[in-house]
Formats: sequence, C-alpha cells, structure tokens
Amino acid sequence: MTDTTTVLIEKRAKALWITVNRPEKRNAINADVIAGIARGYRAAHDDPEVRVIVLTGAGEKAFCAGADLQNTGGAFAADFSRPNVDYADLLRLSQNATKPAIARVNGVCMAGGMGLLCMTDMAVASDHAIFGLPEVKVGVFPMQVLSLLQSIAPRRLIHEWAITGEPFDARAAQAAGLLNYVVPVAELDAKVDWLAGRITDKSPTAIRRGKYAMRAIASMSFDEAIAYTESQIAILAMTEDAREGLKAFAEKRKPSWPGK
Repeated sequence: MTDTTTVLIEKRAKALWITVNRPEKRNAINADVIAGIARGYRAAHDDPEVRVIVLTGAGEKAFCAGADLQNTGGAFAADFSRPNVDYADLLRLSQNATKPAIARVNGVCMAGGMGLLCMTDMAVASDHAIFGLPEVKVGVFPMQVLSLLQSIAPRRLIHEWAITGEPFDARAAQAAGLLNYVVPVAELDAKVDWLAGRITDKSPTAIRRGKYAMRAIASMSFDEAIAYTESQIAILAMTEDAREGLKAFAEKRKPSWPGK
C-alpha cells in the first residue's frame, strides 16, 4: 500500500502543491515518492480549477537529494521482465502533462532530484541551493535524467556535471538555463506565488494546447513544425477561451476564462 504521507498534495487557490515529505532523508526518492508525485500530477489534471502545479520538498535543506541509497543497491534494483521503470514513467507523465509546473527548489537538488527539476516548465531556487549529478561517485550514471537535461543545458556543461560528479551552485544553475529565478530563501515562496500568479490569470485552454504543441514540435524540423503550428493556431482560434479573450480585449476588460 502506498504511503500517502510521503508526498503531500495541497490545493492552494488555483495551484496544486506537491511536496516530497521526507526531510529527514533529504527528500530522497523511493517508490512512495514516485507514486505520490504521479498521483499529484493526475489530481491536478483531473481538477479543472487547478491551473498550475508547484513541485517542492519539505524543510529548508533539500528539494530532493536523489535516490534513497540507504539499502545498498535497492535504489537501482529493477524487474528485468519490465521494459520500463517507475521513475522513467514519472518523467514520461510529466512530459505529457498539459498543465504547467513550477519547481520550488528550496535546497539540495542532486541526481534524481535533477530529473524532478527538469520535468517542470519553470523553476525558482533559493540562493543556497546546491545542484549536481554525483552518480559516478557510487558507480552509476544519471541515465534517465539526461533524457530531459540534454534539451535544457549546454552539452559541455552536462558532460562536466555527469562525468566529474561535482556540485555547482544556484547561480551556475541559472546561467546554464536550469532556473528562471534565484532569490534569498526568505523570498522563495513570494517569488513562486508571483510566478504562479502570472500563469493562473491567463487562458488555461491556450496554455494546455500550447504545451501540447511545444511537446509535439520538439523533435520536428522547421518545415514540419511550421505546418503543424499553422493548423494548431486555426484550431485554437475556434475555442471559447479565444473568443472570450478577443471580446475582452475589444471591451477593454479582464477576460473571464471558461477554460474551453
């Protein structure tokens, strides 16, 4: 049975907060953490009132320190009869999501925690946060994390991080494109709320269809992408949100989004 206290799911206005609740373990990933985050993502998509997901860790020391290594080898154990693993399925779920997600990085973000960071659309970190891919120090490699990281950070930096396993600070993470904002820890929640607020007052339909389109064109050539997107804008123009947005603009008022 899944432990529902390992990951806390809390609705705050139009945001759904997903908090890894293992501060004594630096919010390390185990089966319950993976299941809990997946449950939160599904809950957010099932609730039409939720406009944004916030993913974070409990406490002030760690966002997520990676896999729980307490049981030697257990963190990387696999059922070889299965072609997929649960952590990889969580990353797949995040990439197929059509509601935006913000990572609130409140401390250490290492190894598999870097994957949780990369699976979100935006990220805000406290200035004391530390990042890294230390897997080579225990004889493994950040295989699954690379699937998302390679499209975010420069290749030379990824090589350095993954091959040396050495940590880097929040400013380096921001310069590499991993973070949108770095703030003092006392300002972290305010900055996350500010960023979430810039999402929740916009058209949920436009964002939902836009995220779907961005995902679709990521591996397309220009010619493929431009043909796809010119059809997508035509479809989007027929939605109720588009009609409301244009009407509100003409009437010089704030739109009231139907979300359809």
